[in-house]
Amino acid sequence: MIKFGTGGWRAIIGDEFTKANVQLLTAAIAKKLIDEDKTLSGFVIGYDRRFLSEEATKWAAEVMAGEGILCRVINREAPTPLIMFTVKYYDLHYGMAVTASHNPAIYNGIKVFMKNGRDADEILTGELEQYMKNINSADIKVLPFEDGVKNGMIQIIDPMNQYIDSIIRSINMDAIRSRNLKIALDPMYGVSKTALQTILLTARCEVDVIHERRDALFGGRLPAPNSKTLSSLMNYVEENHCDIGIATDGDADRLGVIDDKAEFLHPNKILVLLYYYLMKVKGWHGAAVRNIATTHLLDRIAEDFGETCYEVPVGFKYISSKMVETNAIIGGESSGGLTVRGHIQGKDGIYAAALLVEMIATTGRKLSEIYSEITDQYGTYEMDECDFTFSQEVKDEITSILLEDKLLPEFPFEIEKVSYMDGCKVYFKNKGWIIARFSGTEPLLRIFCEMPTMKAAQAASEVLIQFLHLS
Repeated sequence: MIKFGTGGWRAIIGDEFTKANVQLLTAAIAKKLIDEDKTLSGFVIGYDRRFLSEEATKWAAEVMAGEGILCRVINREAPTPLIMFTVKYYDLHYGMAVTASHNPAIYNGIKVFMKNGRDADEILTGELEQYMKNINSADIKVLPFEDGVKNGMIQIIDPMNQYIDSIIRSINMDAIRSRNLKIALDPMYGVSKTALQTILLTARCEVDVIHERRDALFGGRLPAPNSKTLSSLMNYVEENHCDIGIATDGDADRLGVIDDKAEFLHPNKILVLLYYYLMKVKGWHGAAVRNIATTHLLDRIAEDFGETCYEVPVGFKYISSKMVETNAIIGGESSGGLTVRGHIQGKDGIYAAALLVEMIATTGRKLSEIYSEITDQYGTYEMDECDFTFSQEVKDEITSILLEDKLLPEFPFEIEKVSYMDGCKVYFKNKGWIIARFSGTEPLLRIFCEMPTMKAAQAASEVLIQFLHLS
């Protein structure tokens, strides 16, 4: 049975990611559209560069067409934010991206979107899981892809220009044009190059691209922009004296940045920089939203500007929902996904990258200088991150210790409170915290700890690791 995680449904290719399961999930969406009498506006599907993504898109389109629902298929490998934008642009009720985002190459999956291009919330994914239980695979109707194209039930579309234009209208292109910035771009063998390079070249930036070809194995690395995977981009920025290095994950909804010192800029810092810039320089007002494993420095900045920073569980659907509820101006997560008010209600690494470039151009300052200004005012925050694989036996044991018996080790810091909203999060009185939670997209236990110094963060992490017998 297909189960949704925090970022859609993801599975190992040939194991659970199969034609039968792709068509089962699509049939569930089709049945829901029919039951809700929402078929007139149709549906849209896009796909990334992963193995079987294009083929899976055709399998899904054949089901929609078989059910008599107009299915638009994007005519190229597409960034997930472009697909979300297309759902909003055509005012559709639902849409789909065939992608496993930043997961290893052996995975593929499907992200489902709802009205306005938002990530499917728990209500929708729960309903789709129920629909799938009641569908007999033998009864799924399909119309061969080429037949669907011929009779108009499947339309091939190209919304790239509209998407690019929407970002250009939101960015101060004149400020960027005046700076002659040199930028290195690393799509990580993914799908961001066309959109992001076009935007930057239009702004008269000098753009060099690495890892641009299609490689379904992502060069043998995880297509997630982090300090371990971006060594080539770091070297390129340093050797070529670039103003910034920009990387996006496999489907371009997450962002990684190398700053002017050729150092990896943690996603927490990107969020902080943009929130500070939007309020301090652009004069925006509004709350921030972060997930439970993201920096509390956002809280300090929000408080200083008379605003609130809201904490939600991991999963961008929670961030999107809270942003709509509170009219927040930015929402994000420590894994590199963020969104800004006025754009799509989901992660967009391409738009976030363009906004960062605008910030450099508008302020006339380097990223490292702006972040130093922030920490001088609000203090330093350092995060230690650890991932652990586990057997089912170990998972059950950790679940029992932390979430059922609610046992904790003797930390070297005074505890203020404990939250079980998503995993187990311990808040310390010295403005630090630590969380242990099971990933919703990969079989991993993740431990995040943020403290005033990296030494303190690593010390707290080690206490929890030893307590859970993970080392």
